[in-house]
Amino acid sequence: MHLNSYRIQNYRRLRDVHVALASDISIFVGSNNSGKTSATQAIQMFLSGRKDEFSLFDFSSYTWKLLNEIGAADPAGDATATIPSIVLDLWFEIAEDDLHLALQILPSSKWEGKEVGVRIEFGARNVPEMLARYRETKAEALKQVEALGEAKGTYVAWPKTLSDFLERELHHEFELRYFVLDRAQFNLGYVESAEYVPTVIKADADGGGGAILKSLVRIDCLHAQRHLADASSGTTGGAGRAEDLSRRLSRFYKRNLQQRPDDHTALKALFDSEESLNNHLMDVFKPTLERLAKLGYPGMHNPRLEISSGLNPATVMSQDAKVNYVLGDGAALNLPDSYNGLGFKNLIYMVVELLDAQEKWRLDENRAPLHLIFVEEPEAHLHAQLQQVFIRNVLDLLKIEGEVGSAFSSQVVITTHSPHILYERGFEPIRYFRRHVTAGEQTTQVVNLSTFQAGDGAKDRDFLQRYLKLTHCDLFFADAAILVEGNVERLLMPLMIEKEAKKLRSAALSILEVGGAFGHRFRELIRFLGITTLIITDLDSVEAVDAAAEDPDGDDEEELKEFELPGEDEGDPATQKYGRSCEPVAGTVTANQTLIQWLPKKWTVDELWEATAESKAEPIPGTDNGHVRVAYQVPTNVTWAGTSESLCGRTLEVSFGLENAEWCQDAARKSVGLKARKVPASPKALATSLHKRVKAQHFDKTKFALGVLTRKEEEWVVPLYIKEGLHWLQSLVDLEVTQEVKAAAEGAAAGAADNHGDAEPVGL
Repeated sequence: MHLNSYRIQNYRRLRDVHVALASDISIFVGSNNSGKTSATQAIQMFLSGRKDEFSLFDFSSYTWKLLNEIGAADPAGDATATIPSIVLDLWFEIAEDDLHLALQILPSSKWEGKEVGVRIEFGARNVPEMLARYRETKAEALKQVEALGEAKGTYVAWPKTLSDFLERELHHEFELRYFVLDRAQFNLGYVESAEYVPTVIKADADGGGGAILKSLVRIDCLHAQRHLADASSGTTGGAGRAEDLSRRLSRFYKRNLQQRPDDHTALKALFDSEESLNNHLMDVFKPTLERLAKLGYPGMHNPRLEISSGLNPATVMSQDAKVNYVLGDGAALNLPDSYNGLGFKNLIYMVVELLDAQEKWRLDENRAPLHLIFVEEPEAHLHAQLQQVFIRNVLDLLKIEGEVGSAFSSQVVITTHSPHILYERGFEPIRYFRRHVTAGEQTTQVVNLSTFQAGDGAKDRDFLQRYLKLTHCDLFFADAAILVEGNVERLLMPLMIEKEAKKLRSAALSILEVGGAFGHRFRELIRFLGITTLIITDLDSVEAVDAAAEDPDGDDEEELKEFELPGEDEGDPATQKYGRSCEPVAGTVTANQTLIQWLPKKWTVDELWEATAESKAEPIPGTDNGHVRVAYQVPTNVTWAGTSESLCGRTLEVSFGLENAEWCQDAARKSVGLKARKVPASPKALATSLHKRVKAQHFDKTKFALGVLTRKEEEWVVPLYIKEGLHWLQSLVDLEVTQEVKAAAEGAAAGAADNHGDAEPVGL
C-alpha cells in the first residue's frame, strides 16, 4: 500500500494542484516560493485531525476576494451562497493482498480497481448561520460606532469584511469533514464529474474519518531547520532551540534501544567502573553506527563516533551521555561532539531522527500500514558527495528486516534545492513545482517528470538525463534558462549580462552549454517544464555539396558538415544533407539543427536573415508568460579602414571580431587571438581573415574567451544578436516579477498577509 497521489485545492498558492508520488521516493524541486513546503505541510495539517492548525492565511488569496464579495452581497442570497473550502484528496493504491486494510474507505461492495480515495475538507459548518452571525455582529459594531458621534473619526470597527470576521472566528465557524471517494467518478486528472457527490464519513465512537486515516498512514517530518548546536554560538547549549547531538542520541536511546537491566550487579559495575557501561553502549549503538557507515560516515579521514557515559547510573543516557569524536588510535584524543563539523552532525542527526521515527511507527500497537516521511533540505551543511550518498542509501536505511514485501511500507518525500541529489536519482522521482500566475493570482503548477517522454520510444529522455547529470541539474531551480552554443558563450555570458542586462543578475538563471547540433533536443523538456528560455546559437553557414562528389580542394571528408532537413509534412522522412563551412553570404545554408528544427525552422541563410522577431520566438503552451526565443548572428554595420559594410559572422568569435574591429586588431589585444597577420584592406577582407582564423585548427576558443575576460574593464561591445536576446529575456523576467508582485499586492489588499500566497516558514 502506498499514497499514489493527492490533490490540494485553495491551500496557500496551491489553488488546484495534483501531485503524483512514486511508491518509494519522490523529490519536490522548484524555485524558491514555488509551493514545495506548502505541498508537504498540507498533508501534515489535514492528517493531524486538528482544525486549530488552520488559519485564514492558509486559504488561497483569491478566496479572500470571494469571501468579501459574499459578505457585501444581498443577504437574500445567503441561503445558496458557497463559501470556499480547503480540500485535500488522498488516493491510495492498494494491492489485492492488502485490501482488508482499506475496507472502511471502499466506495461500495462492488468496488474494483487499485485506488481508493479519501477527501478531507476544511469548510464552513453552516453557511447561512455563519453569514447571519457575521451580519449581526457587523450591524451591532456599526451601531456602536455611530453612537460615538463625531468622535468616531475614521475608525472602522471589527468586522470590516467577512474575511476580517473569519480571521478571528474561523475555528468556530469551520470544521473538518471526511468523505469516501469513488475513483470511477474521476477523470484521468483526478477531477470529479460535476454531478458527483462523495459519501460522507460520519463521526462515530471510533473517531470517524480522522481515526480511519490515522489507521492507514503515519506522517513524520524532518524539518529543514534542525537546530543543531554550533560551538560558535557562544553558549553551552547553542542558541535558541538548538541542541547538541549527544542530547538527541540520549533521547533516541531512552525511547528505542534495549537498556541494561537495573539490578544491583549492574549498579555496582557502573559505580566501580565506566568501562562496562561504555562497552554496553557501544554494543547497543553498533547497529545504528553500522547503518551510518552505509552513508559514508566516518569515511577515510574523519574521526569515528564513540558513545560513553557519566558515572550516575540513574541518568546514564538522559543527562550524562556524551558523544566523543576519537582522533587516532592507542592514546587517542577524545573531543566533544561540538568539535565536529555541522555537516557530519547534520548527517548523524538525520539518520537518528529517521530511525527514531521508524522505530516509533514499528512499535505502535495500532500500527498504520503506511509510513510517510517528509525530509526537507537534506543537503544542509553536507558537501556534494555526501548529499549523493544520503539520497542513494536512504531507502535502504529504512528497510525493516523481515518486512520487505509485507503490508507495511515506508514512503519518502524529499524537498530540495540540491542539483547533486537530482543527479543521483534522474527524472523518475522529480516533481517540478512551477510558479504560475492565474487571473492575477499567485498559483503553482506541479509537473510530474516521470511522465516526460514515457515509454520505450522516448527519443530524447535518456540523452537529456545523461546530459543534465554530466552538466547541470540546476535547470529545475531556475527562473529562466539560457542555452548557449559552447564553452566560449558559457564563459562570457555572465560578463555580457553585466554589460547589457544588469537586472538578470538578480534572477536565478541556468546557463546550459548545449551546442547547435543538440539544442533542439531540449525543446520538449523546456516546454514540459514551462521555463522561459533564450537560445544563443551560431549561424553555422555551409555551402551545400554532394558528399559523393570528389572534393575539388582536397579537404578531408571529415570537414563536411552532416545535417538533416525534416520532411515537408509530419511523419515524412528526413533528408540527409552535407555542407562545407563557409562565410555566411546569400545562397548558403545552415547546418544548425536548432535553427532548422526548432526556431525559426528555416535553413537558408537568406530566410534566416529575413526572419522577424516574432518568428524567432514561440510561447510555451500551458503558461501565462513562458516563451522561447532564439538568437543567432545577423548582418550589422562593420566599420574598418574608413569604410562601412553590412556583414555577418558565422560564429560568436567572428561576430565579436567584426563588431569590435578596432579593439581586436589592436596589438595590445593580440592575446585575444583575433588579430590578423596583415592589416585587412576592407571590412570584407577583415571578415574573411577572421573566418579563416577561427576555422583554423590551431585557433584556441577557450584562450579567446579568457583573453576577453582578463580585459573586461576595457571597451568592447556585446555582439548585436546576443544583445537583442538578453534584452528580450530581461523584459520577460521583468514581466514575471511584476506579475508576481502585483498578485501579492492584490492578495494583501484583499486582507492577506504579504506572504499569504505561499507561507513557507522553513525556507523552501
